Order: sequence, then structure tokens, then C-alpha cells
Amino acid sequence: MREGVLAGGAPYLEFGTGSPLVVFRTALPDSTNPTGFARWAEVRSLKPLAERFTVLTVGRRPGLRPGVTMADLAAHHAEGLRQRFDRPVDVLGVSTAGCLALQFAVDHPGLVRRLVVGAAGTRLGTEGRHVQRRYADLLAAGRHRAAAMALAPIVADSLPGRALLAGLLGLASGHPADPDGMVAMVRAENAFDIEDRLGEITAPTLVIAGSEDALYPLKLAARVADKTRRGDLKVYRGRRHHTVMSDRRFTKDVFEFLL
Repeated sequence: MREGVLAGGAPYLEFGTGSPLVVFRTALPDSTNPTGFARWAEVRSLKPLAERFTVLTVGRRPGLRPGVTMADLAAHHAEGLRQRFDRPVDVLGVSTAGCLALQFAVDHPGLVRRLVVGAAGTRLGTEGRHVQRRYADLLAAGRHRAAAMALAPIVADSLPGRALLAGLLGLASGHPADPDGMVAMVRAENAFDIEDRLGEITAPTLVIAGSEDALYPLKLAARVADKTRRGDLKVYRGRRHHTVMSDRRFTKDVFEFLL
């Protein structure tokens, strides 16, 4: 395990062996590399890919402020990766990071060899935007427990299920180390809409979607595959937003596409 900071300030973890696979980190409470259980969870989810690739997980720069856009975030990563690699690399992003990966491929096509996008789409769906906006507003107001509880609708369907899950999320929530950066990144996702520029993505693109994703409905994921020049779509039936990457088919499909 190696860790460091890219040019511009984005932290990274690096592990595995093989050709590089850059994984954009989704919106997390801190802008530094994860530690403890959070690090264990990140490494565990990517460890199968590290058997064939040198995985580089890249987080956001510290000090993000309101008004930052996905294009800004993509430019931050482009600055760091241009100095780190002398050739295009494979890029993977899931959820918020999936949107960031799409923006990155549009704005910086010369840096991407192949692109994998999971649990994301051309933009957030209607329910997704509502949930994300409420979450960001509560977090910005310092109501961290209420913000965590507001995420229940993306995981459970029934009212009793959402009520139970909201309580559990509230109990498990802590104080984010970098709430301003988290709010900035979530609001950038809320404003994100890449549909009119998908034709500019030149890299072969794999989109992996859950049929029951409440944040990014399947039709919005399918549009990415349809409108990119060389797009492919894998649909995991019955999977929700947060279970796409944990599906046992995910690593196999990524391997088959990248290799």
C-alpha cells in the first residue's frame, strides 16, 4: 500500500500490480485518504481489481468551496494525472464519482484509455436531486444526523423501511471532517448534466447500472451507453444504487471490458 498527494493536492492510495486503473473516489466526509474501517472498506471493494491492475484511488482536493462544478473537479484530477502518467489510463467511477468520470472523459479525452461508469447517468433523476439537495442543505446547516437520515429513500422503498433505516443512519452518523467540501461536491453533482456532450467521449465506455437505482434511474444510465461513440451497458436486475458495485458480477464485467 502506497499513499501520497497528486499535483494540486488530491490524496491517493495505490495498491496492486499491473497497468494503471485510476478510481475516482465518490463523495466522502473527508478530503484526506480514508483511515480505519473506511480504508478497509475501500481497499476490500477494489482488491479483486488489484490482482490485475495497479489501482490508484483519488480523492478530492481539500478546501472546496460552494460553486465548484464537475468540470472544475475534473480539471483538478487532470492536473494531477497528467503529471503522474505519460499515457492515457483506464478510469473508473461509481455514483458521484461516475459523473465525475464522465465529465473527465468529455473534457480531457486524451487522458482516458477506457472508461467504466457505475450507478451514474447523464444527470440525477428527479428523486435523486430531491434527496441530494435536502442532504446538502442539512449538512451545510450543521445538522449532520438529519442529513444522514435524509439518505434513507435511496436505500429502502417502503415507508416503514425508510423510517427504520433513517434511524439507523442517524445513529451511525458522525461529524464530517470536511463538511464544506462534501457539500460542494454534492451540489456539483446536483447541477451536473452531461447529456448534450456525451458524443464527445472518444474512449470505449462501459456503463453498469442497477435496475432499481433511485438516484440514477436506468433510462438515464442507458442514455450514456447509447450516446457515447463506443458505449456498452450492463444492467444488474434488482440492484439498487448502493449495491451495484458490491454485485459479484461487477469485477468480472470490469475485467472483461478493460482487458
